[in-house]
Amino acid sequence: MNNTISIRDIEAFVYRCPLENPVETSFGIMKDRPMVLVRVMDEEGRCGWGEIWCNFPIVGAEHRAKLVESVFRPLMAGASYKSPTHAFSVLEAKTQVLALQSAEPGPFAQCLAGIDLALWDLSARQAELPLWRHLGGTSDRIPVYASGLNPTNPERLATEMADNGYNRFKLKIGFGLSRDLDNLSILRESLGESADLMVDVNQGWTLEQAREQLPLMESLDLKWIEEPLLCTASWLEWRELASLTDIPVAAGENLMGIDRFQAGIDSGALSIIQPDAAKWGGISHCLPLAKLINYSGLKYFPHYLGGGVGLLASGHLLAAVGGDGALEVDSNPNPLRSELCDFLNNVDQGYTSLGNEFGIGSMEKLERIEPYLVRSF
Repeated sequence: MNNTISIRDIEAFVYRCPLENPVETSFGIMKDRPMVLVRVMDEEGRCGWGEIWCNFPIVGAEHRAKLVESVFRPLMAGASYKSPTHAFSVLEAKTQVLALQSAEPGPFAQCLAGIDLALWDLSARQAELPLWRHLGGTSDRIPVYASGLNPTNPERLATEMADNGYNRFKLKIGFGLSRDLDNLSILRESLGESADLMVDVNQGWTLEQAREQLPLMESLDLKWIEEPLLCTASWLEWRELASLTDIPVAAGENLMGIDRFQAGIDSGALSIIQPDAAKWGGISHCLPLAKLINYSGLKYFPHYLGGGVGLLASGHLLAAVGGDGALEVDSNPNPLRSELCDFLNNVDQGYTSLGNEFGIGSMEKLERIEPYLVRSF
């Protein structure tokens, strides 16, 4: 699986797509959908593609792209690595002090993650294999779930996704108990008793609010409650919250570093762990982490809410790891996702197939989203 990669160049591309209906969370609103793509080219001219998480703040996309141009490009152009994992280690070591000096460990981690995704895509293309098989998977078939259901008329998007083959749905809550419960009731009525329902608080509760609200959700047959507390809350608080409910507790998209994930696994508070490979760790760290999560008796569900390249990489990672998890698919209209992910056009009873094209698939589809390209770096 490991083969030498000699880098000719690396570039970043910023895309922005305006939204007719903003995406609402408990902590803020997205008025457009950004995407930062990374293209790594080897000495033979083959290209691998990755995506850097950049949803917040609103200027985050341009900032990450500039980091790629000003910090990582000088380090990588002309360099050779034994594998993507080797490249990750080298780049992390060379930028560690700068990330600390600038007090920006998050943005640096996100850039490293996106570059790593691109290197793994390139590695799979060099091996002439689909990425899921290159990573050790045996099947391209994966379960998916509909995410990003806003608190305003969530049943509209949910029924649309159900009509497109989805049977798992995640609602954003944290907008007041009455509104949250009304939305869950409407979703259950609209989708039926057989649909899986999950909720995402987006770090919007205190432990006191959890004590008040969790008992009122016990009878709703929720498959999990996601990020009810701050990601920086102590595991003691997370354990106390978990003791208040029979609803499985999920977290992980905002954890950073293998030690923090290991502590989450060991805490006993979490049933579902959701690393985001475009936000921390890339495939080099998230592949072994996902296997560890499954081996520990917990469930690996990759978090993802961005453009199509990161979603493709996350799907291939899930296919390689296996287990009981499902791929998160944003329900909100976003051509930066849908125009690049043809596999989402064939969801049946909550499952789809990634296909057998090399890497994460043909990138000729990027022509479809060229009107949204803001700038290249």
